[in-house]
Formats: sequence, structure tokens, C-alpha cells
Amino acid sequence: MSSVELRNITKRFKDVTALDDVSFSINDGEFFVLLGPTGAGKTTTLRIIAGLEHQDEGSVLFDGEPVDHLIPSDRDIAFVFQQYSLYPTMTVYDNLAFPLRSPMRRTPEPEIRRRVERAAETLHITHLLDRKTANLSGGEMQRVSIGRAIVREPRVFLMDEPLSNLDAKLREALRVELKHIQKTVNSTTLFVTHDQIEALTMADRIGVLREGHLIQVGTPDDIYDRPADTFVAQLVGTPRINLLKASRDNGTLHVDESTIRLPVPQGDHLPFSFILGVRPEDVKLSERGEFGGQIALIEPLGVETILHIRSGEQSLLSIVAGMTNLRIGDEVRFDINRNRLHYFQSDGVRIPVS
Repeated sequence: MSSVELRNITKRFKDVTALDDVSFSINDGEFFVLLGPTGAGKTTTLRIIAGLEHQDEGSVLFDGEPVDHLIPSDRDIAFVFQQYSLYPTMTVYDNLAFPLRSPMRRTPEPEIRRRVERAAETLHITHLLDRKTANLSGGEMQRVSIGRAIVREPRVFLMDEPLSNLDAKLREALRVELKHIQKTVNSTTLFVTHDQIEALTMADRIGVLREGHLIQVGTPDDIYDRPADTFVAQLVGTPRINLLKASRDNGTLHVDESTIRLPVPQGDHLPFSFILGVRPEDVKLSERGEFGGQIALIEPLGVETILHIRSGEQSLLSIVAGMTNLRIGDEVRFDINRNRLHYFQSDGVRIPVS
């Protein structure tokens, strides 16, 4: 496997800048997830690494060596697409063996069989090897598609939202399997997604893209607990973070249009006006809670319930375990975990507070 580095990559399509001076590195054997909404530049990044697109500026390096001059077939990467791209008239075995039978590789048949059987065992599709891919379910076809990448034993795996066409339960199951496979074969993997759950559960590190700009790179803990700005803060976490306009006065933090008052953190550098971020799990119901509010909406999800609490003109999301007997209009008391508050400037940039 190989390390991958992007240095100052810029890519334009006519008047649209798809990537603007993007730089990041992926360590050898790392599972790196590129997270961002549609149109952020994620797929363009993959295509540039693969050599399917050429950047206008910057360089792509494998193991410290530039590969910009290499055509896709010489970069030794395996690309798993959102669509399955299988041959429907071939068996699963022949689909898996196909990349190894190319004139460029000329892999001996005993070696092909060894790799195919090992990949099939890893992906739990051994029982499907003699079946035509046209007769497979969506989840089975995606496993075969991933298997075609695995048998290549490439330097780098590139995966472009490979789970997005699957139902929720199958996505969950394949998330676990993909992560297990990646660690088993110690592959260098760049996985692209718009799904923050996939990013947080699978990644060793995450890079967040927005409109062609790389906003933040860090571990899942970094991205969730120390978001670089309000965009990142809202992109990760379910339900979404509470972002409240606030101000400070004489050592007290005031949440606008509410009765919420908190002490200003010691050693802070907060401006007079700012944005306060509070994760829903840090809004805790308590009979003797410091703050009061009224239930405006209830979203029961079984394992937990999301509450919308009205405090003055502000609404806060809170999470309680399991189901609840609360009803819309009920008065409640709650506390806010002061040790996990987030502070942002009015333009959304994070304010570090000790």
C-alpha cells in the first residue's frame, strides 16, 4: 500500500472552481473519509487522484513521488463507484477475476483463483461465485464491486459513495464490514460520502470539503468536539447542534431572546456578540434544572426521543433515552453542560476558549 498526498490542488471547469488550493495527506494503511455535501468537490478529488481528471494546479504524490504524469492504468489504484459497474452476463467469479485477466496483468489462473476465493470469503459471497450478477440484490452487487477492487491488491482504494444506493440496514451492515476489511488488508483507502454517520463511524481521519475548499482535517473526535466553524458543527451530529445568537455583559453570557444566562468562561476572548453552540446531548432534563422551557415538539425514535424545548423565542433540541411520557406544551426544567459549549464568531469561525 502507499501514502497519498495532495499539494495545492486547484481544478476549474470553465468558470467554476471545483477545487481551490486543496492540500491533505493520507497515511499508508489509513481509512480517510472525505465528507461534504453534493457539489463540494469530493468526486473531482477522487478522479484527480485516479488520473481520470487532471488538475490545473498542484500535484498528486504516492509515497512522496509525483504521479501527475502517469495515466490511470499506471497509478495502480482501485476505484469503487456509486454504481456497481458489473458485467451482468458474467458469473460473480468471472466478474471478480476480470481485472486480473487483463492483457496488462496476465495473472496466472491459480493466482486468480486464490485471490478471488480469498476476496469472496472476506465479503461473505463465496456461495454466490457461480451466480450471474444480473440475479443479485443491490447489496450483493456492491459486495462484488468491492471484491473486484480487493483482488487487484492496489496501492490505493478510492470509493465514491459506494453505500448510498443501499437501504439503511444494509448500509449499516456494510459500514462495519468495510471497516473490518480495510483493517484486515491494511489498505490505504479514500472514501467519499455526504453521510456524516459513515464518516464518523468508519474514518481514522476526516477531511471536510465545502464548495471546493478544505475546511478541516482531523479525527472523528476532532471534527465532532472541535469543529472549525458552524458549517462543520452542523454537518456532523444527529440531531443537529443548537446554534444560538448570544452576547456577553459583565461576566454573564446571554442567549438572545431567551431566559438562558450562563457565566462567561474564564480566560475567554469572546466578543460582545457571538454564536453559542450546544449539542443536544448536552441539554439535560432535570427536575431541579437551572433553566425552564416548554415542549414544542416531540420526535420519538425508539432508542431515544428528540425534544424541541422552547425558551423564550429560542428553541433548543434535547435528547432523552428511550420513549417519553412528555407531551407538547409540558413545562420542563433543564441544565446545559457548560464544559462542552462551542463558541463561534458571527462569521461562523470557531473561537478557541480555554
